[in-house]
Parts: sequence; C-alpha cells; structure tokens
Amino acid sequence: MQKETQHIEFKPSFNEDAIETLVAFANAKGGKVLVGVDNGGKPIKNFTIGAESLQNWLNEIKTKTQPSIIPNVEVVKYKGVEVAEFYIQEYPIKPIACRGKYFKRVKNSNHLLSVSEVVDLHLQSLNTSWDAYPDSIHSLDDISFEKVQKAIEIVKSNGITADDSPLQFLNKYSLIRDERPTNACYLLFKKANSIDSTIELGRFQDFITIKDTARTQDDILTEVDVVFEFVKKHLNKEIIITGEPRNTQRWQYPLEAIREIILNMIIHREYRSTSDSVVKIFDNKIEFYNPGKLPDDITIEDLLSNNYKSNPRNKLIADFCKHLGIIEKYGSGIGRIRNYFKEANLPDPEFKMIAAGFQVTVFGVDITDNKTGGQTGGQTGGQTGGQTLTETQEKIINFMSANPKISRKELSNHLKINASAIQKHLDKLKQTGMIEREGADFGGYWKVNKV
Repeated sequence: MQKETQHIEFKPSFNEDAIETLVAFANAKGGKVLVGVDNGGKPIKNFTIGAESLQNWLNEIKTKTQPSIIPNVEVVKYKGVEVAEFYIQEYPIKPIACRGKYFKRVKNSNHLLSVSEVVDLHLQSLNTSWDAYPDSIHSLDDISFEKVQKAIEIVKSNGITADDSPLQFLNKYSLIRDERPTNACYLLFKKANSIDSTIELGRFQDFITIKDTARTQDDILTEVDVVFEFVKKHLNKEIIITGEPRNTQRWQYPLEAIREIILNMIIHREYRSTSDSVVKIFDNKIEFYNPGKLPDDITIEDLLSNNYKSNPRNKLIADFCKHLGIIEKYGSGIGRIRNYFKEANLPDPEFKMIAAGFQVTVFGVDITDNKTGGQTGGQTGGQTGGQTLTETQEKIINFMSANPKISRKELSNHLKINASAIQKHLDKLKQTGMIEREGADFGGYWKVNKV
C-alpha cells in the first residue's frame, strides 16, 4: 500500500487542505497531491472530474496563494481509477502563503510556520541569514573598536594580510551594512554586556543543589573563553603514574571536545529567542543547552551519521569565526566531538531536541582527586586498584557512574553487544567487587565501588 511521504499526499477531494499541501511542498522540496485518493492510498471509486474542474481548481489555487503559484495538473490513472495529479516544484523565493498562513512539508505532514521560521525561510532562499542584516537597535557607537583590533591581530597571526583600520576591517567582512553594524557585528564586538547573549553556568551537587554559579553576557568571542574556563575549573583530573620522569595528567573529559561543544553552542545559537543558553555541570555529566532547533530537514540520526548538508543558522558569524581560525569547517564538529570521546574510552555524547532548543550531554568518569595533583588510588590506564579491566568493562563502569539506573538493555544498545555478553561482564565486575546491585531489577541502581 502506498503511503504519504515527504513528496506525496492524498486527498479524497479538492479543498483548501490540498492548497495548503501544495504551499507546503513549494516551501520545501516540491511534491505531488493526488486528488481522488483516500488517506490510506486507496482510490475513490466514484470520484469524477468535470470538464471545468481542473481549470477551476487552478484558479482557486492562484487566488488563494501569495505569491500566486500555478502547479502542473493532469488526469492520471491511479490503480485503475482516474484522479487529478497536482505537481509543484520547490519555489525559488520563499515563503509561499495560503490565505496568510505559511506551511512547510516536514516528513509526511504539513508544518505551520512560526513568525521566526517564516523569516528564516525567506533569508535562506536569499542565501543569507538574520545575523547579516543591520542591527535595528544598536549603532557603531555600541561597537568596541579595541575588540575589532584584537580580531585583526588574530587574522594577521593566521598569515592573512590585514592592514585595514577597524572600520575598513568590518566593511571588508560585511559586518557593516547601510552604515550600521550587522547583528553579527554587534554580537561579536559589542562594547557593553547585554541580555542578548546570556549564558547561565552552574555546578550542581545534585539536580537541585547548586555549588557554584556564574553568568556571562559578553560578546560571543569572549564568551567562548569564559564558558570554557568555568567548565574547566569544575573538572577533575588524575595523575597517572607512568614510571617516566614526568607523570601524565588525565582530565575527566577530553578538553578539545568540551571546547568544540562550547563553540558550536555559541556560534549556532538562536539569538532571537528569549531563552538563555545553559550549562549544568554534575559529578559525572555536563549538559549544554542552547536555544534553537535543528533545521526541519536534519534529524539527530542525520547528525550522528554525518548525512546532512551544513547550513549554519548564523552564516556571517560562522564565516567570520572560520576566518579567525576558531572553527575549521562547517558540519564536522559533531564527528570530532564523538571521536574525542571514543579515543578517551568514554560513552558517546547524547544529542537531543528539547522543546525549542538542542542539548548535548557528555558523560565522564568520577575522578576524585579534585585537581589537587595527587594520585587517585594509583589508577593507571585500564587498571583500578590493581584490577585489570577490559575496554568493554571500562565503558560499563563509565556508563554506570554517569547513570546508576542504567539497564542491561541500555548497556547492550550503547555497547552494541548482546545481552548475554553484557551479563558475563556484569558477573565479572560483581565478583571483583567493583560493582554492586542495590535493590530490585526494576527500580534499583548500580553502585560503583572504589577498589
């Protein structure tokens, strides 16, 4: 049985819903509406198309859409029954409206666009973004030219000739339009702190007890360092005794990955949202929350498989940061982050949509020396208290430390091995006293012991 898809929809009769679907297709990647077919994909046997029907329907589509669209239409045979097939291509200049409402095709349904989504769709069709437009509130008096000069020095250090004055430099990189700073320019070089870029930072003892808190409302280039230093301040590290003249330090999380996450959070944030970015640090995990959803045509699965085309929300900011050498290239950050955690033998970070935002959660081990520079139980590489662990057992310990209530099935899914193999590892870890099960299988939790 044929089903409705990203590019096909069925309608038992021609009505305004059919026009809304054609608008949704025009605002996405195009598609077909088959009129005379029920929602299950079965043709309506008594469906008839009058001599003037097609022309009347086209006229109705033309009068109810702004700007007017005229799809291709023809009578076709569908499972032996004549139906009307409307086909519309992706419209080059978006968005198209139906009686003042804007729709976009997402998977197999029509999504009613919000005001900000309408704006984004229009800007994307012009190959630009919100941050490239002049700031309607601030002027060049609100820009710190000392900060601009520092950026010029960074560009020079990257081997790029930059003998411009600060004002020439801003014009060169399209950060000024109509003699006003663009939104990107203001966020990058604002003179005073403001709520536009607020990031809330917290170190939590548990989900309700805060041990330390901070807030930054700086320009976004400064914020990268402020957030990174706050996170780093609350990370533990261990000294690994190697037998060499100098011992090795191991941080609780790979610092390169943490900085990459912070960069992505700040550069790709939805700065028109009234919500703040939030970083929450717990004993065994860190949550990075950012306002701004993924584009409709990109899923979490696409991110993890690197099966998507990068289209930065803030194109001007991203492009300028690339010139500064802060980011390498678009669309590769997620892969690098995951590789850093894989190399550190830590669980894969978790990426998920939350309401109108995006959250990255990273999981680490509980290193208890609290940055004092002392030994942590004599730990070395894959050993704990002299007890040698396999790589899989290390990962199990890390998962349990980050989430004591993790189930065997979840461990099996994370580690990509079957449940019986997981059970053998659990039995071994129990025998050595490294883990204990507290409570029943349902409602209980894992206790990781320091041996």
